[in-house]
Amino acid sequence: AAMAASEEDEKEEEELRQRFMAPPVSGLRELRRRRRELRSRMELLIMETQGEVCRALAALDPGAAFAVDTWERKEGGGGISCVLQDGEVFEKAGVNVSVVFGLLSEEAARQMRSRGKSLKAKDGKLPFCAMGVSSVIHPKNPHVPTMHFNYRYFEIEEADGTKQWWFGGGTDLTPTYLNEEDAIHFHKTLKEACDKHDLKLYPKYKKWCDDYFYIKHRGERRGIGGIFFDDVDSPSKEEVFQFVKSCAKAVVPCYVPIVKRHCHDSFTPEEKLWQQLRRGRYVEFNLVYDRGTKFGLLTPGSRIESILMSLPLTARWEYMHTPPESSREAEILEVLRNPKDWVH
Repeated sequence: AAMAASEEDEKEEEELRQRFMAPPVSGLRELRRRRRELRSRMELLIMETQGEVCRALAALDPGAAFAVDTWERKEGGGGISCVLQDGEVFEKAGVNVSVVFGLLSEEAARQMRSRGKSLKAKDGKLPFCAMGVSSVIHPKNPHVPTMHFNYRYFEIEEADGTKQWWFGGGTDLTPTYLNEEDAIHFHKTLKEACDKHDLKLYPKYKKWCDDYFYIKHRGERRGIGGIFFDDVDSPSKEEVFQFVKSCAKAVVPCYVPIVKRHCHDSFTPEEKLWQQLRRGRYVEFNLVYDRGTKFGLLTPGSRIESILMSLPLTARWEYMHTPPESSREAEILEVLRNPKDWVH
């Protein structure tokens, strides 16, 4: 029986290996040994999501391949960055996994306290563990939207040994030109994932997304939204994990059909130029406001290349650029200034 069990184990490990882009940070044996613990299940989920998304994107861009880069953080943990550059369909597509642990920096703790977290440090030290999968996909064709998603889990041990934990994440779309059909498909797919768990979630997290991806100095959103949430720690660990899992599983179906529909659309040099200007806005948001980028830049030993993977290969900033009234360029700006309800 023991022989059969170990053969079973090996078979299962081999199957997991096939699905992942690289061996997991915590090691496959260790993850399977502690498979009942939520931390292990979350790490398996982010590894699986990375594999799923990379395979789906590679299938759309057969001439290109993902460079798989495994890195270690001397303070604890590491990650796997998968980046495809200069393909036929994707200018740059990155899907990152990171699993880091150690002591929270004073800066990062301050950022969390400012969000209302009461963190009681022991001798000024707060052990933490953070893991997540995050991705930004910048296509070449201006008729294919940029997409971003991120799902993460955080755990902090306070002075008295109690653990604070929460999940965060979201998926959002940034088109260069507005296509209503795409917007509806994207939002509907995310709504279905949320509705499986609670009908209140989609409207709440859709609004949160519109409010979060707001470029204050421009008075416009980064894109047409999706869902976004952070600091979610109820109703229970298991229920939130299952919800996050549904969201992660919705990534491929909400985006891949849109890429397929438009990756061969013809476009003009003017449309490409508008895409470059919109990319500039993307960069502005990520460097000025994005909490994940800020947290990464404040965490000692974090990997800058992986954090800034979200930036496009190319972007443009023109002085005082204003699109002509009632143009397709003006149409998207209108939606970025006044978010719409896409599913009702």
